[in-house]
Amino acid sequence: LEVVATEDRAETLRAGGADRNGHKMDTALWSGVPSMDIVERADPQSGCECVMLRAADDYFEEFPMAAMEDGLLAYGMNGRDLPRGHGAPVRALIPGHWGEVNTKWLSEIEILDEPVDGYWEKRGWHGTGPVETVAKLHVTNLLADGRVEVAGHAYAGTRGVDRVEVSTDGGATWTEAELSTPLPGEDVWRQWVYRYDPPDESHEVVVRAVDGTGTVQPSEESGAFPSGPTGWVSKTIRP
Repeated sequence: LEVVATEDRAETLRAGGADRNGHKMDTALWSGVPSMDIVERADPQSGCECVMLRAADDYFEEFPMAAMEDGLLAYGMNGRDLPRGHGAPVRALIPGHWGEVNTKWLSEIEILDEPVDGYWEKRGWHGTGPVETVAKLHVTNLLADGRVEVAGHAYAGTRGVDRVEVSTDGGATWTEAELSTPLPGEDVWRQWVYRYDPPDESHEVVVRAVDGTGTVQPSEESGAFPSGPTGWVSKTIRP
C-alpha cells in the first residue's frame, strides 16, 4: 500500500462572478494531497498538456498540466472534514485561479493530449487563468480621537500582495496602508488598515493594491464577465 503525503495549506478563494468590492472572497486552512501525487500515478506522457477535473454533479473544468503542479486535492477545511457545501469528500484547489473553477465533489481526473473547453469556457467566460489583483474596502470606522479608519482585504493570487495604497482625495495622492503579516502560503490574501485625519467636507477614499511583481492594480473598471471584475474600489466618506 503506497502512502501519499498530506499537507495543510492556507489558500484564498475569490469568486470571479462577484462585484470587485463584493464579499465573496475568503481564506481557509485546507488539508489535502498534492494533486500531482495523484496525477503522476496515471503516468502522463510528455505530450499530455492538460487535465480535466470532473465532479459528481457533472461539472467539469480543464487546467493546464503546469497549473496542477502546485494544486491540492483537499479533504479538510480549518481542522475539520471538508463540508459538503465546499465539495466533500474532496475538491480541487488550483492556486491563483477563480474560486468557481476549483472543482468541488471531485469524482474523476482525466489526462488529455490537448486543451479543450471546460464548463466556463463553453459559456463564454475566460475560465481558468490568473485572478485579477484587488484591494477591497469593507470597513469604515470613526475613531474616538476623530480620525477615520478604513480597512479591507487585498488579493493578487500567486503573485502576492506587496502593498496597498490609499487615497483620501479621489486618487490625486496616495499613502501606503498598514498590512497584516503574510500568511504561510503562496495564494493568500492580506488584510490592510489605514487611519487618517479627515477633512471637514465629504471626500472620496480610493484603494488599490500592488502585487508581488510591482504591478499596480488597474484603475479601469470592468464587470465580472468574461474574465473577472477589475478597477479601483472607492467610497465617499461624509464627516
